[in-house]
Amino acid sequence: MILVPVSGLIAFVLSLLFGVAYIEFLKKKMFNQYILEDAPETHMKKSGTPTTGGVFIVTASVFASVIALFMAEKTSAGAFLLLITYVFYMFAGFQDDIQKIQNHQNKGLTPRGKLFLQIAISILPVLFVTISGRTFVTFGEYTLNLGWLYPLFGIFLITGVSNAVNLTDGLDGLAASNMVIALIALVLVNLIMGNIDIAIICAAIAGACLGFLYFNKYPAKVFMGDTGSLALGGVLGTIAVMGKFELWLIPIGIVFLCETLSVIMQVTSYKLTGKRIFKMSPVHHHFELCGWNEKKIVFVFSLVTFIFCTGAVLLFWKLNG
Repeated sequence: MILVPVSGLIAFVLSLLFGVAYIEFLKKKMFNQYILEDAPETHMKKSGTPTTGGVFIVTASVFASVIALFMAEKTSAGAFLLLITYVFYMFAGFQDDIQKIQNHQNKGLTPRGKLFLQIAISILPVLFVTISGRTFVTFGEYTLNLGWLYPLFGIFLITGVSNAVNLTDGLDGLAASNMVIALIALVLVNLIMGNIDIAIICAAIAGACLGFLYFNKYPAKVFMGDTGSLALGGVLGTIAVMGKFELWLIPIGIVFLCETLSVIMQVTSYKLTGKRIFKMSPVHHHFELCGWNEKKIVFVFSLVTFIFCTGAVLLFWKLNG
């Protein structure tokens, strides 16, 4: 069990070390972010900031996870499949970021192309869980076996969470700070369930995100890009599917869920009535246009995640401890 925090510490240190070198590499190669034209005016100054920082988040956390898993003798097939899925999502996001850089605008893969890659990658862990017969969804004493409908549910969940984190990554430190809190909650949930291997991986990713925050806090020196956000969202959903606590992502990922719902509500309202519910979506941009600065938004959103995660972990422990 001691190797769980050790995994996080190793990832944190590696993230800091890799980050320094990788950011210098990005500056030399001009791997810079291009800002959407309809983004808030305050974001225009962010143009030119190095992006694809997700590379050193994933690299640091994978290295730390493998080291800790071998030390703990918890090298299960499920753990390595989880890491492989994580890396695949990173490559999908990296492809999107590279196209944006090459096109000199904030347009990479087509929405269909990106969605296809996300779905294709999510099939790996979902089939693993389905073939092993764990096609049920539980909440406390209640269990529902979805049978062969589970693959559809699992693919939808992983893809949805990947997109949710991607939508949240719009302010300096916003996605990373909420990921750290959510992942620490998942460390505790997995320890309660006895999933030491998954707990080690969660701790490693949390540590890497914390190291990334050193460079990504306002004003950001680097952005994670889709390289990081698709990977972090994808692995978050995969952790829930392989750990069998899918429904608990609702409170643990409450901010990611609200960001996604704000976009759905905005688009639906505009198409049906021609009116917008928010000044801009995702909802963090709405608060920006209401006069909140980035630091305040990140703090409040992180506080909301902390409160919901604390409640979720306590309830999970009561129901399953």
